[in-house]
Amino acid sequence: MTATGAILEMPMQSNVDFAGEFASRVSPATLIRRDEPLAKRTTLRVGGPADFYIEPANETDLAAVLRFCGEYETPIFVLGRGSNLLIRDGGVRGAVICLSQPAFSRIEIVGEKIHCGTGAKLKNVAVEARRNSLAGVEFLEGIPGSVGGALRMNAGAMGGQTFDVIESVRVMDFEGNVREMMPQEMAVAYRHCGTLKNHIALAAIFKCKRSSREEIEQRMKAYSEKRWESQPAAPSAGCIFKNPAMIPAGKLVDELGLKGTRVGGAVVSAEHGNFIINDGKATARDVLGLIEILKAKAKAERGIELQTEVEIIGDD
Repeated sequence: MTATGAILEMPMQSNVDFAGEFASRVSPATLIRRDEPLAKRTTLRVGGPADFYIEPANETDLAAVLRFCGEYETPIFVLGRGSNLLIRDGGVRGAVICLSQPAFSRIEIVGEKIHCGTGAKLKNVAVEARRNSLAGVEFLEGIPGSVGGALRMNAGAMGGQTFDVIESVRVMDFEGNVREMMPQEMAVAYRHCGTLKNHIALAAIFKCKRSSREEIEQRMKAYSEKRWESQPAAPSAGCIFKNPAMIPAGKLVDELGLKGTRVGGAVVSAEHGNFIINDGKATARDVLGLIEILKAKAKAERGIELQTEVEIIGDD
């Protein structure tokens, strides 16, 4: 989860002690770091640092951080587990907020529903559902992200997508106001939720149905086997491109003979043409250069305009 974010104008008040101001408005349990490296917080393992990296302890502290950022027109980006995300080498200006503390990571079973904080890992949601014989979210097990990221990207796999199984989402706007929203009230599309460009998802309720644990385990095992047969184990951001209407992006890249194409340490996966892997030495510039090669080739030879699914943020 995929990540969520919104970019505002960077403030010019260089005389403001932002770290001190942040700390003065939140509880001691909120983590605040300056110049935090972000490459280690993404699945692709590239990208520069954040000016400020913040893990709010609870909703009250999150609201305080958002109000502070609004007061100083500070850019905000909300980071999940860093999948489906490409951070440029210059890093991210302003505040990067990560909802990973326990207040945002709970998973609770209520009847046939799963109440989750958006910091919860998708794999943990699927495993907890299986443990309680609840079906419908098996496809989440193989997505290396958080609930918040999955909502932001309407993440999908194995024929399912996140909002297919969502009953409601608890959100906070950038002024700290909280409300519950139904999926039909939100701007949900393929691999995108526009509402979460100017709201932060706090929690969600997944709707499931009773099934035998054995059947759920069989589906999860089949999904896992299919994933590992067709997707690379090396660091990646997941699928780079959205699937065009006429052909899956991975198949298109394969047919164009572009598997194995390299720019620096970035390589088109031999297992799946819609994955770019990091061989351990890649930079964001390498990945971006490779993306442009693939897009140009698809346009020139097939007349297809590939659109990136991965979210690209930060400064060069």
